[in-house]
Formats: sequence, C-alpha cells, structure tokens
Amino acid sequence: MYRIFLVEDDFALADAMKVQLESYGNEVRVVKNFHEITEEFSAFNPHLVLMDIMLPFRDGYYWCGEIRRISSVPIVFISSASDNMNIVMAINMGGDDFIPKPVEPMVLNAKVQAILRRTYEMKGSSNGIMFGDAMLNLSDSTVNCGEKSVELTKNEFKILQVLLENKGKIVSRDSLMMSLWQSDIYVEENTLTVNVGRLRKKLAEIGLSDVIITKPGSGYIVQ
Repeated sequence: MYRIFLVEDDFALADAMKVQLESYGNEVRVVKNFHEITEEFSAFNPHLVLMDIMLPFRDGYYWCGEIRRISSVPIVFISSASDNMNIVMAINMGGDDFIPKPVEPMVLNAKVQAILRRTYEMKGSSNGIMFGDAMLNLSDSTVNCGEKSVELTKNEFKILQVLLENKGKIVSRDSLMMSLWQSDIYVEENTLTVNVGRLRKKLAEIGLSDVIITKPGSGYIVQ
C-alpha cells in the first residue's frame, strides 16, 4: 500500500480523487492547513505527492521547492493551467509529471501507478528489496529509509535478506543459522540472537523499529 499526499484546495475534487486512488489500495491524505504543507508532508511521509499549482497563500511551485529540500519523493502537478509554459515550469521546479484538469480518473490512476511502480517496485526488484518505506540494497549491504542509511555486516545483511525474502512467513532459527553458516559446525544459538539484536539496533537508528518480530519457540518474521 502506497501513501499519497494530495495538495488540492478544491475539496470536492480532492475527495473524488481520494476515492479513486483508494480504490487501488492506496492510502490518501488531503492537506488540511495550507500554511503548513511541509509539516503535514513530513508527518505523513508519503510515497508520492499530487500538487495543484494555484493554492491559497503560496503556489504549488513554492511548496514543490520546499519539499525538494527534504525529500526526493515523486511530485505530480495537477492544474487547469496546462499550457506549455506551466508544464515546463512544473518539471523544472522538480515535478515528475503533469496532469491537466479536468482530471480523467483513468489517466490519474495510470500515471500514479506507473510512477509508483517505476520509483519503488522496479527499483526494488533490480537493486534491492523494498519493505515499507525502506530498501535493503543488495549491491552494498546497506538499508535506506528516506534520507537515512545504515551499513550492515555480512551476517546482519543475510538475516534481513532471508527474512524479507520470506516476508509474512515465520523463519525458524535453524533455517536462519543454516543460511548464515551453511555448515554442520556447531554454532551457539546465542550467536544468532546477538546478530539479530545488533540488526534491530541498526534498523532502529534510521527509524525502523519493530521490523523484526520474534515468535517465541518458532523464529522470526517480518510482516
């Protein structure tokens, strides 16, 4: 499920777009305070922003620039001012696409889903494994979450990789130990516990607490 932040002052249109986007399984939040758009953005931490150009107090170009100071999240402009100059301006200001008003529901969904897929799913499948707002990079054993990153040891990386590849399933301690050490050499179970503990601590440092859940007597799971 992706989170979409909708910055639109036509609340009837915003509600219609919200219903349409949520029908595809997304979570949509409509801006409430046009003085505090960046604050609401940061609190919601969306995967994509839909931004009107003509807004109260400050226009969409201004808020796009403010968001770009803190995030590289995709921003799609929506506006009735759909002449070439505004489209070029929107892209130059950091926008990723432009949808003219009146908004066609099928076009809206097609563009939004394409950008989300291109930004998150395709990127994750080739370079790493997505989980929530984070990605485990297979090329350099790091975990990225927003602007934060942490480097994992070989064992920490392998533990997280196995758990993510079996997301939603309980992975037994024995399976994890075999994945880590792949031998019949005796390894104390406490060694796995220590590695999981260190991994949890590193994930918590970048805001990823409670990612790995212990199932007493069974193993571990990432949901």
